[in-house]
Amino acid sequence: MSKILILHTGGTIGMTRTPDGYKPDGAYFRNAVFHMDSLKSHAMPEWDFMETDPLLDSSRMTVAEWNMIGKIIAENYEKYDGFVILHGTDTMAYTASALSFMLKNLNKPVILTGSQIPLCETRSDGRDNLITSMIIAGEGKVREVCIYFGGLLLRGNRSTKYSADGMQAFQSPNYPVLANAGISIQYNESAFLKQSMGRFECKPFAEVPIGVIKVFPGFRFELFESIMTDRLKGVVVETFGSGNIPDDKGVLLPMLTKAKEKGIVFIICSQCPQATVDMSTYEAGSAFRKAGAVSGSDMTTEAAVAKLYYLFNVYDDAERIKFSMEQNIRGELTPKEDL
Repeated sequence: MSKILILHTGGTIGMTRTPDGYKPDGAYFRNAVFHMDSLKSHAMPEWDFMETDPLLDSSRMTVAEWNMIGKIIAENYEKYDGFVILHGTDTMAYTASALSFMLKNLNKPVILTGSQIPLCETRSDGRDNLITSMIIAGEGKVREVCIYFGGLLLRGNRSTKYSADGMQAFQSPNYPVLANAGISIQYNESAFLKQSMGRFECKPFAEVPIGVIKVFPGFRFELFESIMTDRLKGVVVETFGSGNIPDDKGVLLPMLTKAKEKGIVFIICSQCPQATVDMSTYEAGSAFRKAGAVSGSDMTTEAAVAKLYYLFNVYDDAERIKFSMEQNIRGELTPKEDL
C-alpha cells in the first residue's frame, strides 16, 4: 500500500472564522483531518500529516517558503510514495511552478491542492480536493508536480488561477488536462511528463531580484529605467497578443540594449491566457529580439518567473540563461518543433 505525506502550509482550506475574517487555524484543521472518516477508508493510501510553522495565507508566500516546502519533500522523499501539499489558491500556481524546477528528476507525485471554501464550512470543496488528491498521489500514475482542483488534475507549471470564486479555480490554457475526476478518475497518460532516470535532488532558489511588468495602451517604459541597475537580474514582460510591445516613441529598444549590457534577462510572455509568443510575427518583435529580449513561448507568467529563479541559481552567464529560457526543461513550454 502506498504511503503519502500530507503537508499543510496554510491557505483557505485550513482557516476558521475570526472577527477579522478567515485565518489559518492549525489545531482545528488537524482535528478535522484526523477525524475525517473518508481518510480512514480502506480505499485510501496510508498517510502521515505535517504542517509548517507558521501557517500562511498564500499571498505571503516567498522564495523562502518555496525552499522550505522543497526541503521537506527532499528530506522525506525516500519515506513516502507521494506528497499532497495543502496550499492557498492565490499563489498555488507559482509554488507548483517553483517546485517543478526545484525538484530535479522527480519520480513521485507531488499534488498541490486547497479549497475556495474553508473545511470548517458546510459547503467546503476542500474535502473532495483533499480526498481525490490523496487517491491520485497514492495511485502514483502521474509522477510530476501537479495541481488538483475542482475535478481537474493539471501540470503545475502549466497552471494559472482563473477564478477567485468558482470551484474550478485553475486552468491549463496551453496544455491538456492530465486527469478528469468524475465517477472515476480518467487519466490522460499521453500528456504525462516523461520520467527522467537521473538521481532525485532538490535545488533551492536564492533570492534573485526579478520583476514583472504588464504593458497597457499608453505604457511608458521610461518610468522603469530607474530600476535598470546591476542588481536587477530578470524581468518578465506581459505583452499584447503574440508578443506585441508598444515601443513608447523609441524608448524601449535602447532600454533593452542597456539591459543586455548589464546582463538583465527580459522574457516576453503574453497577457492572453491562451497564446504563444512569436517575436518574428511583427517587425517590432524582431527588433526587440535583436536587442536581447527572449520569447516565453506559451509559458504562463508563473512558470516564467519560477524558471528565471531556477536558471539564475544554475548558471552565471546571462546568455546561457536566455538560451535555456526557450528550452523545454520540465514540460513548462511547448518545443518549437511541436508548435
